Amino acid sequence: MEGGLITVAKPYEIIDNSGIQTAPLSDRKSKVSREAFGKPWRPGGSYSNFLDSLPDFLAASDLKAVIEAVVKAVNNQKPVMWAMGAHVIKVGLNPILIDLMEKGVIRSISTNGAAIIHDSEIALAGKTSEFVDQSLGSGGFGMARETADFLSKAIKSAEAKSMGLGQAVGEAILEDALPYAQDSIFAAGARLGVPMTVHVAMGTDIIHMHPDFDPKAAGAATHRDFLVFANLVSGLSQGVFLNVGSAVVMPEVFLKALSLARNLGAKVGGFTTVNMDFMRHYRPTVNVVNRPTMEGGRGIHLTGHHEIMVPLLAAGVLEGLAAAKADKE
Repeated sequence: MEGGLITVAKPYEIIDNSGIQTAPLSDRKSKVSREAFGKPWRPGGSYSNFLDSLPDFLAASDLKAVIEAVVKAVNNQKPVMWAMGAHVIKVGLNPILIDLMEKGVIRSISTNGAAIIHDSEIALAGKTSEFVDQSLGSGGFGMARETADFLSKAIKSAEAKSMGLGQAVGEAILEDALPYAQDSIFAAGARLGVPMTVHVAMGTDIIHMHPDFDPKAAGAATHRDFLVFANLVSGLSQGVFLNVGSAVVMPEVFLKALSLARNLGAKVGGFTTVNMDFMRHYRPTVNVVNRPTMEGGRGIHLTGHHEIMVPLLAAGVLEGLAAAKADKE
């Protein structure tokens, strides 16, 4: 081309791979082995058969590990502490939690301020969780009279008795003989003597809008619950702590309680922590799974929807406990 440059293209140089060194496949370490493959389901099988049929990889292995850790803790008389967000209640899991409490699996339940609202509404009316988008525009969101009145009375009772908020709510549900008390985890805690602690973030719950709400009494009651929770954490060694669906509040409370217990001389270690949620959040990852187990123990993520994962876990634990009992007999 006149006035231009003519470029003659040359192939790029390539590496000479004729001298590579190979090794037998039989000598190589591999992460996947056919011995760990899943097994086809046979209709009519038991839940234990189902667990055995799962492939021994990743989340399936983690589920089995959590089941094993809980079964071991229960059999060794070590605590299984259950922390959670209120969504666990809203997806209908109260009967499963109550059953685990009655069978001596769950030794304490700790949660946020929303949980006493949803649990109390179930006990009061057999229903909970309003349609926020339908009532927010008119200012009607959070204005259920019975909910606010009942919990305000329970909070004042906690103050009068120098009691934690969770215990006060449970006892109030039983004392008032609410129509659906049998479905309340807080009533079950009061009935069974299982510690129930509530950790309130002021301004997050609908009852905080009501004029009869006593913030001083609520603050004192929730702080008493923090001290109860810290005392429970001080005895967590060789036990299991599960955080189910709390993205911020319970992971933060757990870390502070663990630090307080260790500061006061408790040798807390060798426990298993489990974070269960439908997605992995930063705060539970560092405050539940990673940091607390740096001195020993194990942290595990179980990712999935509560309404599926909690029943799967509960069934596996009860099957494991039944098998262990049968072996002893």
